[in-house]
Amino acid sequence: MKKTYPLNTEGKNRDRLLDAIKHDIRKYVARQRRVPLPEGVDYWDFDCKLGLSADSQQAVHFGSLIGQIDTLAKGGADAICVLMLPKNGVRTRQGQNAGQGNESELS
Repeated sequence: MKKTYPLNTEGKNRDRLLDAIKHDIRKYVARQRRVPLPEGVDYWDFDCKLGLSADSQQAVHFGSLIGQIDTLAKGGADAICVLMLPKNGVRTRQGQNAGQGNESELS
């Protein structure tokens, strides 16, 4: 999803526009997560970029995307440009290497 959202529209409250942007992003994520996962993939992850324009976008972690949008809006931005690309996510098991080391210590 690549989209530029205006924050200053005549006749519309800026806070309601910000809520609509967040809702649109969450709706896109929910729709994408309903897509069947390819074999060997554990979850859908997202590469996100955020900026005031398409030229000034910077990479942002998906978990902090909504907070960064709030920060830009409070800073007085006129528009926000969001780029979200789904990617395959594979979980790595914690303690997998540590478990092998513990077995030798117990013997």
